[in-house]
Amino acid sequence: MEILDEKIAYQVDANGYYGMFGGAFVPEMLHPNVEELRTRYLDIMAEPKFQAEFNDLLRNYVGRPTPLYLAKRLSEKYGTTIYLKREDLCHTGAHKVNNTIGQILLAQRLGKKRIVAETGAGQHGVATATVCALMGIECIVYMGSLDIERQAPNVARMKMLGAEVRAATCGSQTLKDATNEAMRHWINNPTDTHYIIGSVVGPHPYPDMVARFQSVISAEMRTQLQEQVGTPNPDYVVACVGGGSNAAGAFYHYLDEPSVQLIAVEAAGQGIDSGHSAATTALGKPGVLHGSRTILMQTEDGQVVEPYSLSAGLDYPGIGPVHAHLFQTGRAKFLSATDDEAIQASLELARIEGIIPALESAHALAVLDRIGAGKNDVVVVNLSGRGDKDLSTYMKYL
Repeated sequence: MEILDEKIAYQVDANGYYGMFGGAFVPEMLHPNVEELRTRYLDIMAEPKFQAEFNDLLRNYVGRPTPLYLAKRLSEKYGTTIYLKREDLCHTGAHKVNNTIGQILLAQRLGKKRIVAETGAGQHGVATATVCALMGIECIVYMGSLDIERQAPNVARMKMLGAEVRAATCGSQTLKDATNEAMRHWINNPTDTHYIIGSVVGPHPYPDMVARFQSVISAEMRTQLQEQVGTPNPDYVVACVGGGSNAAGAFYHYLDEPSVQLIAVEAAGQGIDSGHSAATTALGKPGVLHGSRTILMQTEDGQVVEPYSLSAGLDYPGIGPVHAHLFQTGRAKFLSATDDEAIQASLELARIEGIIPALESAHALAVLDRIGAGKNDVVVVNLSGRGDKDLSTYMKYL
């Protein structure tokens, strides 16, 4: 959709919906927790003391603002101007820590004594373990058994930070199953535990809350672009999408800017029609997953289809409701990249710019020749994480 309908709202409404997507579909035992969050999160986040502590930690602990780097050699190759938003330079190596800092401060104000989280690539798990260590709070992280094997360095980091890592052994033994287990834990420990969801998924208010914490990404981009090119708005913002937290943060302040084209890149795995894919918008349909109505891959009788991606952080059968709405309305264009395309994009960035990206971020880099950017355009790619955690995977291709 090239001309945006000004009547369409891209932010969450008072009932927790983005258009037809969102809501809070939770067991009765979790209703008090979710309702407590819903009624208090905006007031807590608006408190001057909360804002001061949050911004101080982002600056002095996380290392924000992250640079907006002009990738000159990459720009030359693709015949356009490409900037990289360097979230890979955050403490812990990815954007995930922006959200965990915010949620741990929120949990403290809600009087919670224990944190539970899920993780796929391990970056959210590390970021959660990090803030729990910082604040002296017990931390339990659920992770699929398959992801524990392929993300061993992050498992070691979580344990070193004092977190207990519990394996999810059901299903595909990946992110979906880790989320299931974390939610079960929360159901069984509703009064003293806060669940730090790592992406813009789950029941309202999580998608909105996570997007707000991650919106620091696009807020900085606007300021940095104004300084570097004389306008806060690029022509394109490109980001990978699994659940979609980094994309939600990169898109946030541009949702109502029709001149900015938003490009979301999903994981096609071994090919969209291969039966081994996580390209949700190409293969999915509306349904309920992990507490919200969204778009997800499912069978005719509504059973969740197991996703596949070489990148553990994109190995998820759905997308956040905000992204489902952006897809349905046409506000964002959804593309996909295969495992091999992502690997090649990683190697290209490493050899052209001296930056090794996370496999997740590499999916965004893989579509630079498909977005239609011209020589006078400005493209910002959200480089959401660094590739240290994926070295064992990269080594198989070298």
